[in-house]
Amino acid sequence: MTKLADKIWMNGQMVAWEDAKVHVLTHALHYGTSVFEGIRAYDTPNGSVGFRLRDHLVRLEDSARIYGIKIPYTLDQMVQACKDTLTANGLKSAYWRPVAFLGENGLGVTPKGDNIKVDFAVAAFPWGAYLGEEGLQKGVDVCISSWQRAAPNTIPTAAKMGGNYLSSYLIGKEARGRGYAEGIGLGTDGRLSEGAGENLFLIMNGKIHTPPVAASILGGITRDSIIKLARADGIEVIEQALPREMMYLADEIFMCGTAAEITPIRSVDDIPTRAAGPGKVTKRLMQLFHGLFNGTTEDRFGWLDPIQAPVPAE
Repeated sequence: MTKLADKIWMNGQMVAWEDAKVHVLTHALHYGTSVFEGIRAYDTPNGSVGFRLRDHLVRLEDSARIYGIKIPYTLDQMVQACKDTLTANGLKSAYWRPVAFLGENGLGVTPKGDNIKVDFAVAAFPWGAYLGEEGLQKGVDVCISSWQRAAPNTIPTAAKMGGNYLSSYLIGKEARGRGYAEGIGLGTDGRLSEGAGENLFLIMNGKIHTPPVAASILGGITRDSIIKLARADGIEVIEQALPREMMYLADEIFMCGTAAEITPIRSVDDIPTRAAGPGKVTKRLMQLFHGLFNGTTEDRFGWLDPIQAPVPAE
């Protein structure tokens, strides 16, 4: 087991990394019944902050709500748990992974009774750019996957659910097996959906185009942030259904997500974008986004949550 930090917050206690264990018959291990988030903490000139920490945890609650999972902690308690975990590990910047999951509830697909066990844990550890630092600077090569995203009314893609990521696993595995950095999934209508773990943005004639939430995507919080930053900067953003060939015609393309942040795409199916890497609009959005953390972009939306949490007693 690779140890990435010293402590993990688990079911109300701070435990050693190696002691954060679950039983082999944990329900989520067999059926994917977990909801989770990926959140980043950044070290800024004004101290460590969580980027849209509360918004991410609200989405965690929403994901659980869709599946009828009752997380045994309040929103404030989960926010505090994240801050405590960062502090306990002596980190100023990190990636948070809060996760709530059905624990030992028997092997039936649908647990019975009123006392369904739900576990909750938070890990915090250093994690660099998901698709590599070079990818952030030069862009990455991607391909359209043969695997489609889930059809409407099968599993809810609005929920950030563990089981949903089997789709991402197949899309990403196929792409890497073919020598690409990432795969792009299409919806069942053959139109663009999203990357294996990232939302998509295409720039054409100075305007940004992105698939809508109805395109079987997870409505990303980084996606929402980019849309707001772009519109505040006077850049038009259009949410609409997009055929796959638009990726071959775009001036610029980038993906985004908590782990990927803003990662430019330089080619799709071996066809270079017109910019052949990060273009003018992409660079401007990267400047605005990262400016939130280096102090050059005003936090006009109140997205930065200062980390002021005491380390809990052992």
